[in-house]
Amino acid sequence: MPVIELATVIRAPRERVFDLARSIDAHRDSAVGTGELAVAGVTRGLIGMGDEVTWEARHFGIRQRLTVRITAFEPPSHFQDIMISGVFRSMAHDHAFEVHPEGTLMRDRFEFSSPLGILGRIAERLFLTSYMRRFLLRRNAVLKQLAESGDWGRYVQQPHHGSGPA
Repeated sequence: MPVIELATVIRAPRERVFDLARSIDAHRDSAVGTGELAVAGVTRGLIGMGDEVTWEARHFGIRQRLTVRITAFEPPSHFQDIMISGVFRSMAHDHAFEVHPEGTLMRDRFEFSSPLGILGRIAERLFLTSYMRRFLLRRNAVLKQLAESGDWGRYVQQPHHGSGPA
């Protein structure tokens, strides 16, 4: 089962980075290359504990749907989303936020497994793990840019639409 771990230093307060990372709208805007849209569940605003969102996107030329649920939520230090339906056999994404001398250290731990047995494991090794790493790196670069600029307010000053604290 592949595990991707990333660390990104962001010159912004931890609370801002935490909220940007759970913003449906910021996620959509960070994934423009895949045409990712929230189509069910929480489709705008900030997600919180127990919330679900269904994403529709084009990966490898195929339109796919993935539904995740927030299963851990400890503002402003951590949240976790897990796949409840979608193309992977399993998927869990931990988002951690630590105070850092330059602002915030955002850590991602993305663990997944592919369907299709041995064929899925071959795909993980040949291209899927590197594809997912690039996807997460692009997302983190956009979150960093938003958090460090004046653009962050477009995403975290809106009313909360989820059940967790805003």
